[in-house]
Amino acid sequence: MKTRSSFILFLALLIFSNLSAQSSDENVDCNKELSKFAQSAKIEDYDAAKPLYETLVEHCPKLSMAIYQYGERMFKHFLNEAKTDDEKQEAAKAFIKNLDDRLELFPSKTDKGSTYSKIALTQFENNVGSTEEQYNAFDRAWKEDKENFINPKSLYAYFSLLIDLQDEGKKSLEDAFNKYDEVMDKINLEQSQRAKVQQPLLEKLDEGEQLTAAEQKTYDTNDIYLRNYNTIKESIDEKVGSRADCSNLIPLYTSSFEEKKGDIDWLKSAARRLSTKKCTDGDMFFKVTEALHELDPSAKSAKYLGQLAANDGDLKKAIEYFKQSADLEDNELDKAQVYYLIGNMYNDQGSLSNARNFYRQAISNDPSFGRAYLKIAQMYANSANDCGDDLFEKRSVYWKAAEYAKRAANVDPSLRSAAAQTAASYEGRAPSKADIFKQGKQGEVINIKCWIGESVRVPNL
Repeated sequence: MKTRSSFILFLALLIFSNLSAQSSDENVDCNKELSKFAQSAKIEDYDAAKPLYETLVEHCPKLSMAIYQYGERMFKHFLNEAKTDDEKQEAAKAFIKNLDDRLELFPSKTDKGSTYSKIALTQFENNVGSTEEQYNAFDRAWKEDKENFINPKSLYAYFSLLIDLQDEGKKSLEDAFNKYDEVMDKINLEQSQRAKVQQPLLEKLDEGEQLTAAEQKTYDTNDIYLRNYNTIKESIDEKVGSRADCSNLIPLYTSSFEEKKGDIDWLKSAARRLSTKKCTDGDMFFKVTEALHELDPSAKSAKYLGQLAANDGDLKKAIEYFKQSADLEDNELDKAQVYYLIGNMYNDQGSLSNARNFYRQAISNDPSFGRAYLKIAQMYANSANDCGDDLFEKRSVYWKAAEYAKRAANVDPSLRSAAAQTAASYEGRAPSKADIFKQGKQGEVINIKCWIGESVRVPNL
């Protein structure tokens, strides 16, 4: 009997608890209010939806996640329609509160990283909170879900706010450099990943095939992201400004070297920045590199020793160090950079086949490496007079050079204009329509002689 009474009591409490969760006011029919709210939101009648939303949030906030999903759309609408700064701030704060409520009430059904990013960007774009509060909002998103922190505008805002804080004396120059490295690494990674997805689509277009609707959507999306990433990289460099000049870097590391020369992480960071900014001629770079290689011989330290050898004019030794660096390097993007350096050295020495081999390895590791494509195009164009039995064959090399220049334009938005102009210039040197007609070679495949060893199809008239 006691057991049965306990069960009845438990059941009664459960029913009462459920009713309480549905509404704190017996005069509010939560399900009915939710239905009316959803209907108004679906037809975008947000003026009618807002009081219904307010009722739901006050009396039955845990009823359904749909409250906050529709609420997000509603407040985004109000934010877009706001005319004054005060209206924008009010709408922005409501938008943020809606997201915060969803995070609190439905944590298992809410993507934290994405939601934190939305909150941070809304604060930044609408000047909600102090600079420090805005930065902390982005920092929370970055630390919570760095993998999905991919919005170009958010990446720029995150770094820009840190620089503003450094100007206010709330962050150090070292903080600024560390965040610069982190954000740039993230952008480079995203560019490379999108370029890898883009590569087979570009090859399909090169073959004259039409993309499917899904492929075209992927191509267009990646193209937008690649353009935007390139834009924010330039903006971030502008924001850093003279902070990253050798005149600031060398004194910074000189003052800390004796204290930090046994700190591998510090040495890695210092060597990387000095190398990136080409502050490699003075004693500081030598000291940092020597100390790093002694404590932790690695791909990076071998690369820096290669730079020192190159500075001394010992190209053979420099290439040896760079090859060691590439063999030891696990990061594909960094490996691509080293292969590109080796390609440049062979190119400067006139060893064109070796140069192309290393440019291709750079592209293989980083498909967005447009500069490597452009280097191959330039080498082909410069070799045109040496690669054919007659004038028509020699000038046909320019078609192949143009193909590589176009690839550079496709994969690297920062080169798009210059590479497109280069491709057009090469096509202007190739055989004309009259030449093709006279030779009767339209549609034929020409095998390019000499070190190039590729083929090119003569355009149809």
